[in-house]
Amino acid sequence: MKYAALFRGINVGGKNVVRMADLEQLLFHSGLSKVRTYIQSGNAVFETALAEADLLDKIKAGFLDRFGFESNVLIRSMDEIRVLIEQLPITSAEIAEAQAADPQVEHLYVYFLGAPPEQVQIDTICREYIGPDTLRMGKRELYLLCHQSIRKSQLAARASKAFDSATVRNWKTVNKLYDMMVNL
Repeated sequence: MKYAALFRGINVGGKNVVRMADLEQLLFHSGLSKVRTYIQSGNAVFETALAEADLLDKIKAGFLDRFGFESNVLIRSMDEIRVLIEQLPITSAEIAEAQAADPQVEHLYVYFLGAPPEQVQIDTICREYIGPDTLRMGKRELYLLCHQSIRKSQLAARASKAFDSATVRNWKTVNKLYDMMVNL
């Protein structure tokens, strides 16, 4: 099966530095095949016959052993990424409005979660938020549409605090990872 591994908190602000070539080696030595990485923020795609739970345990243990620190890693199958893209709960009109607000930044993000979010969590994050940004729920992810930089988004800050083990990718990266899995 084809999977994407999304590592959290590596190569951010000069901390927890991991070269992607070293990450590829780790994954190859873990028995995964056709391993490819994408950009320096800890994205990898590969093939394996292992189930997700076994795969997570193997990658986490190998990562700690190899690099000396823990990194939360989330796994998604190619089918899960495809569905996540196909079921985008944000309209093209909403995206166009956000892009018009600031055409110089990325606007659409996905928060990858370890478990399905609950509506009460989303309600709590959005309660008392006044602004143009949008947060929508997926199966094991959240979709965030920002009108400015994600770094300025109060909604993003609330979501990151509520889901502190999530890892976030912009929409271009999500689509690139899917394309890479298709072409493995």
